[in-house]
Amino acid sequence: MSVQTTPAVATLSGAPLPRVLAFATMAAPTAALAVVTNVYLPRYYVGLGLSFIVVGAAITGIRLIDLCFDPLLSLVMDRTKTPIGRYRPWLILGAPIVMLAIHMLLTPGAGLTPGYMMVWLLVIGAGTSMVSLGQAAWASVLATSYNDRSRVYGWVQGLSAVGQMSILLLPPIFTAGAVVLGKADSMPAIGWILVIALPVCLLICTAFTPERRATLVERPRFSLPDMVSAVSRPAALRAIIADFLMSLAPGAAAPLYVYFFHEAKGFTASEINVALVVTILGSAVGAPVWARIARRFNKHRTLQFACVCYAAFHASVVALPRGQFVLTVAAMAAVGFCSAALVPLVRAMVADISDEVRLERDQNLTSLLFSMVTTTQKVGATITVLFVFPVLAFVGYNGKEGAVNTPQSIVGLEMCYLLIPMLAVLAGGAMFFGYKLSPERHAAVRRELEARDAAALQAAPPLAS
Repeated sequence: MSVQTTPAVATLSGAPLPRVLAFATMAAPTAALAVVTNVYLPRYYVGLGLSFIVVGAAITGIRLIDLCFDPLLSLVMDRTKTPIGRYRPWLILGAPIVMLAIHMLLTPGAGLTPGYMMVWLLVIGAGTSMVSLGQAAWASVLATSYNDRSRVYGWVQGLSAVGQMSILLLPPIFTAGAVVLGKADSMPAIGWILVIALPVCLLICTAFTPERRATLVERPRFSLPDMVSAVSRPAALRAIIADFLMSLAPGAAAPLYVYFFHEAKGFTASEINVALVVTILGSAVGAPVWARIARRFNKHRTLQFACVCYAAFHASVVALPRGQFVLTVAAMAAVGFCSAALVPLVRAMVADISDEVRLERDQNLTSLLFSMVTTTQKVGATITVLFVFPVLAFVGYNGKEGAVNTPQSIVGLEMCYLLIPMLAVLAGGAMFFGYKLSPERHAAVRRELEARDAAALQAAPPLAS
C-alpha cells in the first residue's frame, strides 16, 4: 500500500457554478462532434457515393476495433502521475488528435474510399476516448459527494447540449444561411468550426479547473482478476448493462433521424434542424433539473422514472400524424428533456461505485470503471448501425437525395425508429431494481475513505505525486 500526498486544493464539491461550468466546457465541442459524426456523417458519405452497406460496415468495423481502446487506455490512465495531474494530460493529448481527424473526415476529397473512412474513424475514436474518458474520470475525483456528482455530471450534460445546439445554429446564423449542418458543401466548414472550438474549450477547462490533490491510499498495481472482480460486482454490472441498453436508444435514432423526419413526418431540411435544436434545448433544460430531482429521490429511482417518460414521449413522436410539426416538435422537446437524465446519472453512479471499490480493494480503478460505460456507448452505437442500415436496405429504403420510397419501406423506417429506442431504454431502467448503493451507504463509504486516508497520511512520510 502506498501513500501519495500533495498540497490540498479546492475541488468541484460545493464549488461556485462558474467553476463547474469551466470544467464542463470541454463537453461542448465533443458533443457537437458527436452530432456531426453520428447523425450527419453517415448520410454525408452515402451522398458522396458510398452505399448504406459499405458505410454501415465501415462504422461497425471501426467501432468493434475501438471497443478495446477504452479499457486499455484506462489501465494507463489509472497509473498516470504528472505534475499537472492524472487526467488533465489526457485531455491535452487527445484534443489535437481529434482536431486532425475532424479535418480529414470532413474534407475527404475526390478519392473517398471505405478504407479512408475507416482509418480516420479509428483516429477520431482514439482521440475522443482520451478526452471523454479523461473528463468523466476527472469529474469523479473532483466531485466526491453523492449529490455533488449529480450536479457536476448534470452540468456536463447541459454543456453537451449547448455544444449540440451551437453547431446546429451558429453556422447558419453567422453565415446568413450559407453554412448549414447537413449540407454536403457545408461539411468542410463545419469541420473548421470544430477544429477552432476544441482548443478554446480545452484551455478554459484545463486552466480554470483545480486538480484534486487529496491523499490517495491504494495499491499501485492491479491484475486482470482484480479488474474482473471490480467490474463484475453487482452494482457495477447493473450500471454497465443499463448504460449499454440506454445507449441503444440514441444509437438507433441518430443515423435514422434525418430520414425519419423527412420521409415519415414530411419535414423540410430546415424543419428537421429546428426539431433537432428543440430536442437538444430540452436536454439542456433537463440536465440540471434531473440533477435536482435526483438529490431528492436518489439517482437510480430518478433514472427509472426518466426512462419510462423517455419511452412514452418517443412513442408519441412516431404516433403523431404526418405533418403535425408543432406537436411533433413539442414531443421531441420532451424526449430531449428526459434523455438528459440518462448519461449523467449513470456516470454519477459509476463514480460512487468507484469509491466503494477503492475502499474495499485499496485500488484506484476509477478510469477502468468509467471505460466500461464509455465502451457501452460505443457498443450500443455499433450494434444499431450493424443491423439498422441493412434492415433499411432490406425493406427497400433508398437514402439518396431525391429518391422516391414506397409506403412499405417508410413503414420499415418508422418501425426501426420506434421499437429499438423504446424497448431498450425501458430495459435499461429495469436494471436498477434492487440497486443498493444509496446516499446513506455512499456517505458511509466516503467517511471511511477520508478517515483511512487521514490515518495513512499521519503514519507515512509524503511522497511526490
